[in-house]
Amino acid sequence: MEPLKFIGATAFAVIIARWGADAGLAWLNRREVQAHAGAVPLAYRDTMDAPTYQRSVDYTLSRSRFGLWSDAWEVLVVLALLFSGVLPASFAAVRDALGSSAWADAVWIFAIGVAMSVASLPFEAWAQFRLEQRFGFNTTTVATWCLDRIKGFLLALALGYPLLVLILRLVDWMGPRWWLWAFAVFLGFQVLLLVLAPVLILPLFNKLTPLPDGELRTRLLQLGQRAGFNAQTILVMDGSKRSRHSNAFFTGFGRFRKIVLFDTLIAQLTPVELEAVLAHEMGHYKLGHIPRRLAGSAALMLAGFWAIAWLLARPEFAAAFGFAPGSGLAPTLLLFGLLSGSVSFWLSPVLNHWSRVHEFEADAFAARNMASREPLQGALRKLSEKNLSNLTPHPLYSAWHYSHPTLLEREAALARVPV
Repeated sequence: MEPLKFIGATAFAVIIARWGADAGLAWLNRREVQAHAGAVPLAYRDTMDAPTYQRSVDYTLSRSRFGLWSDAWEVLVVLALLFSGVLPASFAAVRDALGSSAWADAVWIFAIGVAMSVASLPFEAWAQFRLEQRFGFNTTTVATWCLDRIKGFLLALALGYPLLVLILRLVDWMGPRWWLWAFAVFLGFQVLLLVLAPVLILPLFNKLTPLPDGELRTRLLQLGQRAGFNAQTILVMDGSKRSRHSNAFFTGFGRFRKIVLFDTLIAQLTPVELEAVLAHEMGHYKLGHIPRRLAGSAALMLAGFWAIAWLLARPEFAAAFGFAPGSGLAPTLLLFGLLSGSVSFWLSPVLNHWSRVHEFEADAFAARNMASREPLQGALRKLSEKNLSNLTPHPLYSAWHYSHPTLLEREAALARVPV
């Protein structure tokens, strides 16, 4: 087989293999869920009624069916972009109109990204206003949903486009080692976002208000002192503006660190259960999970930029998809972006296993600091019930798709923690 045809055939096979494997995992998961659909799992018969469990089964199966359609559409869009000739044709058209420069090439990459986002909008809308609405989770309006996407586009334009231009320029400025500089710039940008997001970006989408004085605030501040974790601010976010799903997280670094609680979470849990959830999140910081995760992400990012540089040095890669010799970094960068997800998919079990180990450790930290397993166990059960979580996923599906252990796994691990 000719080299160019071999590259194209390999890319096609990688995409189809990823899609087929994911569809197979979804099929296994549906079978597992249906096999346990007749009765509430024995461990939860005292805490979850049959109608709620049946809704969780229906929700899981509905999301799985929807996922098959949306994933198939995404694969079709990627294949159309790669093999229809639209990418080299649009690239040539942009260069004819704007010239050959990093600014023009960035316009092309940005436009392709916007086109792909627009193509996915019908599925996003269906998920929000049909699927989530059907199970009582959606609380957003069409106006808010549209405004969120407009804000996201403007943020990408204001922050992502200049970053893209800078990375494209580094090839000319830094020579063969450009990819090391690109990695450093991109990593620095991500760290800067972690600092600025809670101050500049998050308030564009949600209202954040200080947690009022009372039992909950006193508990959380005392917990922080006990655990040696001092946050400057405890904020409540109006998550109910968009969904009844709940969450809690820490954001920022050092003296800019903030605790953020969804208002839905506060409504669903008792103060002692909320304290246990926050103790779990503090555990991630105190046990060094955050810097380790950042280091792991940085290592993968570095490998990605090295791979882009390696592909850029082989003109036959871009040529296999119709690009003319001397097209520069932009085509290789976009092609890598389109193909990388199908490759990184096979790393998911390893990355998820690492994440689950951290979750077990944070659970144990919370139990020890609360001097009891019951508050966290109660919170986990309530959150699983309120969010209609899948209580019986297939082990292989869980390995590929769950960054957190299942409820049964977490409770079994908690039972072994000395308190």
